Amino acid sequence: MEEKTRYSDAELEEFKQIIDEKLRLARRDYDEMMRQLMNADGNDCDDTSPTYKVLEEGSATQSKEELIQLANRQQKFIQGLEGALIRIKNKTYGIDRISGKLIPKERLRAVPHATLSVESKLNRKK
Repeated sequence: MEEKTRYSDAELEEFKQIIDEKLRLARRDYDEMMRQLMNADGNDCDDTSPTYKVLEEGSATQSKEELIQLANRQQKFIQGLEGALIRIKNKTYGIDRISGKLIPKERLRAVPHATLSVESKLNRKK
């Protein structure tokens, strides 16, 4: 039996639906993080004791930095998913960029923006 070199249009459509849903949720989460960052300065506690305020500001700064990191990671995830949609359109989705072989469906369902099979990823780290 000849080895498949690409996923069928029906399979690509299935992956597209998975990615569209993940993208919708990722954008929703990203927007929520950005809203929290915009409001991070507005949740003040002027009427409480100065000591508590200092502790609160330290905590707020840490939370803000963590939120910025999460937002950056989320933005990268969104870009990865958008790239996957382009590969679906070009019918190159699911092809390992090192080996040229198809990435197993199970991996693509779990990590829809993957461009490497687990094998290629592990070999690259060596």
